[in-house]
Amino acid sequence: MSTHVHDLLVIGGGPAGAATAYWAASAGLDVVIVEKKAFPRDKTCGDGLTPRGVHQLEEMGLADALLPFHRFGGLRTIAHGRTIEMSWPDHPVYPNYGYVVRRCDLDAFVADNAVAAGATLLLSTEALRPIEGEGGRIDGAVVLRKDGDEAANSTESTILARHVVVADGANSRFGRALGTVRDRGYPMGMAIRTYYESPAHDDPWIESALDVRDRQGNAMPGYGWIFPVGNGTINVGVGLLSTFRDYKKVNTSYLMEEFAHSLPEHWGIDPTKPVQPPTGGRLPMAGSVGPKAGPNWLVVGDAAGAVNPFNGEGIDYAYETGRLAACLIAEAVACNDDAVLTRYPGMLDEEYGLYFKVASLFAKVIGNPALIRELTRVGMRSKPLMEWALRIMANLLRDEERGTAEAAYGAIAAVVRLVPDRFTRVGAA
Repeated sequence: MSTHVHDLLVIGGGPAGAATAYWAASAGLDVVIVEKKAFPRDKTCGDGLTPRGVHQLEEMGLADALLPFHRFGGLRTIAHGRTIEMSWPDHPVYPNYGYVVRRCDLDAFVADNAVAAGATLLLSTEALRPIEGEGGRIDGAVVLRKDGDEAANSTESTILARHVVVADGANSRFGRALGTVRDRGYPMGMAIRTYYESPAHDDPWIESALDVRDRQGNAMPGYGWIFPVGNGTINVGVGLLSTFRDYKKVNTSYLMEEFAHSLPEHWGIDPTKPVQPPTGGRLPMAGSVGPKAGPNWLVVGDAAGAVNPFNGEGIDYAYETGRLAACLIAEAVACNDDAVLTRYPGMLDEEYGLYFKVASLFAKVIGNPALIRELTRVGMRSKPLMEWALRIMANLLRDEERGTAEAAYGAIAAVVRLVPDRFTRVGAA
């Protein structure tokens, strides 16, 4: 058992944990990260980095690390026989480009960057449970270090720390041990994805299918994506929100198979031959997990439900919440006052509260298949309208457009009130 007490223990080495560790170590803190997997490791993800995520990576000094990966300039949307190509908007903070980077590559080099900043990274090390201190404080964690595949090679030990950041993902066992729970009044996302070989693997657009249909032409729930990876393959997946009435009954494997068969010919895939078996998962959204702060601990990224209900993005919010948490902890250490951490939930609400509220309402709207078909049918007739929607859904509003979020909230609510009852009834088809 080590008696050394770190300034910060980060539970999880994914996007949120690695960003937290980087910014905390850069501020001079003694940081240790525990990650239960060994890098490189795969994750169920669309692999797309929008301008917000790219900005955070560049802020962490990783602009050059992104250069070998596939860069794209915007979104191609397909629905109801129409296609619209939309470039990322110009913005004073965020770049007008994104990247597609497989998570097995992305998470490894972001974690390595945290190590280069001074953090210690312990791979194949699972945080089993918190070490409870006084007054709700956490004195560290009991961890299990796996030195091989056999249980006999695993050893249990303790890591002590003055502060803890929980960044162990959507299922967050460590967070639940601290009492975090998901507010079921907010949407939950479900996604499944795989990869296909494609001659269009370096297409300059990522693609979104808003009108997903099976081979017989029947409408299916959710939306589809095709992200060119640039390495000979494309990432293909389908997302679905829990606001859909029969969410729990949906066969995602069938959904994935049918969507693959419906892909436009320009992708040139063989839908019967994925590169690997499809994998799926569920994501809490809209900041729906709490509490997000304790006496000396904070929750970030997917573990806090920091996922955009508009489009399922989580990587950029993982980087952002990790950075915010690290800055607060560095301030708490500098002034020797953990009361600083009580500001964290309010800061999250100020940054994301209204936006997630709008997105959650939109999620309720699109949970009705008939209603979303009507909305997309209208939207696909106007490129300016879809470009406006892209800025909102990707959270790329400029400061002078901040009020647009409130306008969007009112507009969505107005649309719902105006749509005939036959579209808004539960079970409408």
